Amino acid sequence: MNFEFPFQALPAVLRGPRVERRRVLLGGSAFWGTIVEAGAEAGRLRLDDGRTIDADGVPYLPPVAPSKIIAVHISYTSRSMETRERPKPTATPTYFTKPPSSLNGHGGQILKPADCRYLNYEGEYAVVIGRTCRNVTPDEAWDFIEGFCPALDMGLQDFRDTDQGSMLRVKGADTLLPIGPGIVRGVNLFEQTLRTYVDGLVVQEAKIGDETIWGPHYVIADIARHITLVPGDVILMGTPCHSRSIDAGQHVECEITGLGRVGGTVVAVDAPRAGALGVGHPPGDTPEVRRVALGFDERVPQHFKDNLARAKAARSGY
Repeated sequence: MNFEFPFQALPAVLRGPRVERRRVLLGGSAFWGTIVEAGAEAGRLRLDDGRTIDADGVPYLPPVAPSKIIAVHISYTSRSMETRERPKPTATPTYFTKPPSSLNGHGGQILKPADCRYLNYEGEYAVVIGRTCRNVTPDEAWDFIEGFCPALDMGLQDFRDTDQGSMLRVKGADTLLPIGPGIVRGVNLFEQTLRTYVDGLVVQEAKIGDETIWGPHYVIADIARHITLVPGDVILMGTPCHSRSIDAGQHVECEITGLGRVGGTVVAVDAPRAGALGVGHPPGDTPEVRRVALGFDERVPQHFKDNLARAKAARSGY
C-alpha cells in the first residue's frame, strides 16, 4: 500500500462479517433494511420491520443524510500521473465540497442541462462517518467510520474555468452524486477493485490498495483537525485516471468489488431559464474546461479510450 500512516492491524470496519445497510422507498415511505448474506434468502433485503423483499425490485434512496460532503481532489496515483505527470499531486490532500442537494439514489436520473456540454464521470468510494469526530489521529479515525459506499462524483466541467477554486457548480448541481446502493462494513477495502462502466464497458479501473495515496484514516484526521464530522457525513475519496464526458441517454455505473454497484442514466433537461436572461457566468468551452473535461489521452490505458469510443458510437448509431 502506498498511503501514509499504514495501519498495523486490520481495523474493525474492514473486518468481517460483511454487513450492508440500504434505504428504499416503499408505498411512498422510506425504509431501512439489511442485505441477507447467507442462506435461502441470500441477496434479499430484510427490512427493519421484519419483512423480506427483492433487493432489485424497489427504488433506492441515498443511504446517507449528511450535513456536509467533502471530496478529495486527487488520491489515486494513476489520476495524478494523468493530470500532473507525477505519482503524488501535492504534499498533502486538498479538498472541495458538494452540497447535500447533489445526492442521488442508485438507478436515478443524472441531469445534463442543454447549455452544458461536458458532464464527466468519476467512479469513487465514499466514506460514511458513524460517530461525531474531532481532533483524532489517523489510527483513531477508523473507529469513527460507519462504512463505505460506491459513488459517482459527476461534474459539469463547463464551469471549470469560473468555479475552479470552489467547484460549486462543477460538482454541486442537483443529481450529481449517485451513491449506494448501501453502506457496507466488514470488507477489506484495500483488497478491492474499482471499475467505472459506460453502457456496460469499462472506462476506469484501479486496485484500490495499489493506487491509494492517502487512506481514509489520514483524510479524516486531516479534516477533523478543524472541522467536526458528524454521523452521516460523507467523504469522497477521489477517482483513478480517465474521467471523461458522457452524453444524454448513456448509463454510467461505479462498481467496487465487495461493496456493490451504483448507477444512473444521463438525462437531457432544458437549460435554466435565468441563463437566457444573462444571469451568471455561462457554461464555457475554454481551454481550461477542455483540459479537464477531455483529459490527457496519451497518459491513460488505450482500452479505456477504446471502450468509451465504442459506447459513444453505439449511442449515436454509427
